[in-house]
Formats: sequence, structure tokens, C-alpha cells
Amino acid sequence: MPTYLVETYLARGRAGERMDRERRASSAAKELTRKNIRVSFERSIHVPEDEICFFVFDAPSGSQAAVVARRAGLDAIRVVEATI
Repeated sequence: MPTYLVETYLARGRAGERMDRERRASSAAKELTRKNIRVSFERSIHVPEDEICFFVFDAPSGSQAAVVARRAGLDAIRVVEATI
């Protein structure tokens, strides 16, 4: 299954929000999976200096990764396929 990076803004001073966002991402992925859309949240990567946080999802398509990000309230800047 392809891997997608969901790029979001996360200010340096708000790094503590990352764990809450991870919980929401995991919950949203599990919800979609229960609806027969296989999506899994793998991890997040915060780059404080750039104030960017990437959420890594395995999903059938970029549009499905975008759906889970939207349901998690991640306010995605962009969604791109990645090789990890």
C-alpha cells in the first residue's frame, strides 16, 4: 500500500499539540478502516525550525489520505506520496 505525507503547519511554540493531533489521526484512520477503507496512521515528524509537521499514512490513494486528515482536523497544506 502506498505511503503518503500529509503536510501541516505546527508552530514551534505549539509542539505540545502534536500528540493530540496524532491521537486524532489514529482515531480517524481506524474509523475509515471500520468502513472498509484501509488507512493506517504510522507516525508524525515535526520540523520545529520550519514549523511543519508531517503525518505519515498508508492509504490506497492520496485522496483517501486527505479524507483521513480532514476527519482528524489536521488542516493539510498538501498530501504527497512518499517512499520510506
